Amino acid sequence: MNVNRALPPPWSSVGDRLRERGLRWTPQRRTVIEVLAACDGHITGADLVERCRSRDMSTIPSTVYRTLDVLEELGLVRHGHDANGREEFHVLPAQEHGHLHCSRCGATWEIGEARAWAVAEALRAADGFEIDIGHVTLVGRCQDCADGVADLPPGSTRD
Repeated sequence: MNVNRALPPPWSSVGDRLRERGLRWTPQRRTVIEVLAACDGHITGADLVERCRSRDMSTIPSTVYRTLDVLEELGLVRHGHDANGREEFHVLPAQEHGHLHCSRCGATWEIGEARAWAVAEALRAADGFEIDIGHVTLVGRCQDCADGVADLPPGSTRD
């Protein structure tokens, strides 16, 4: 790892922001930031630990997860959960969004902010329940799978 390599914004200010919170800017934390800066979209904590350890074997899971907690407070990551309940992190979340997951083919995609808030508003209006849209993964069947297995029992496959 080249510790003199410049990080792109907004990652370039993380060292200073951590120090402002009384945290040290260690080589291991820098490794976490470098890996996240190279990510696009989502990453699980386990994947992040693995990528960090491939760069610096002295990076331990507790450092990765504590750094993720602070980065979430700074708005640079946001944690959520996939269809199996596994925690994942949204890197540089541009907007609030939820996810759709097809239980048959395994495809997962994002629901844009407007559609996600429409679901949230429907629940609030009907039940007074306010959801954290970033934690929402709706599980069902995508259109292709629903069209192809509509007459088959759940868990069946097409011929």
